[in-house]
Amino acid sequence: METNKAIQPDNTALRTALWRALHVQVDAKPHVLEDEIGWQLIAPPDDWQERPDMKYTKRLRASIVARARFIEDLAKEQIAKGVQQYVLLGAGLDTFAQRNTDVSKQVTIYEIDQPDTLTWKAERLRETGYPIPANLHFVPVNFEISSWWEELLRSGFNVQQRAFVSCTGVTLYLTREAITDTLRKMMLLASGSVIAIAFYLPVALLEPEDQPLMEMSVKGAAAAGTPFVSFFSEEEIIALATEVGLKNIQTVATKDMADRYFKGRMDGLLPASGEVFLVANT
Repeated sequence: METNKAIQPDNTALRTALWRALHVQVDAKPHVLEDEIGWQLIAPPDDWQERPDMKYTKRLRASIVARARFIEDLAKEQIAKGVQQYVLLGAGLDTFAQRNTDVSKQVTIYEIDQPDTLTWKAERLRETGYPIPANLHFVPVNFEISSWWEELLRSGFNVQQRAFVSCTGVTLYLTREAITDTLRKMMLLASGSVIAIAFYLPVALLEPEDQPLMEMSVKGAAAAGTPFVSFFSEEEIIALATEVGLKNIQTVATKDMADRYFKGRMDGLLPASGEVFLVANT
């Protein structure tokens, strides 16, 4: 059975999956993350590495693999502490469940994203020989008309059990009001749950070498009909988290990622500035 050609995943999901694979294929070892499964699902043309969004975006590629590794480390840490539910809000073509089978079978995983992205992903996983285990739930949500929280509950999520929730590549596209509502929904999680959400700094707060690329990204997103809406300073992120009642609030910025995952590299690979994670407890 061939994938329905009319159904296509989100372009951002495709790009980030290819960046993860490109890291393995062109960057020196040790690799921050080993993930070529998304590339296998996409099966791009032979010249895909020559695409401008692949060839000239080394620092963005490093940011994407750092982000993915950071989230996976947190997920494994929380699962080791007994958390039994893992929610990926804006899952895209994440392959944690396929690459970490010993760990992932200890937890119920809920991947939330646009319907076409998840439908395509499920079909391609089956076509490429990756079974979809019973503990992996795809939660399709049309974010413009549906509540991700209500769809998550309909999928069997147990609000009485602690969870780990990750949210990457999403807040850029949401208004401050929508972000606040998302955080308030997360406050309904069982006490002691952990959330990790990526926010994005305003262009003026980026390293000078990263500003032109972000400005191009802003224009490209607007032209594609998916404009970037929200940027936050670290102080604003902390204030927002405090406002909704989150506890043990931390921010993890690019410098922290560089120190954690890129120290001592001989190839000069470093992540672009601009992404800041909020990590907190309910």
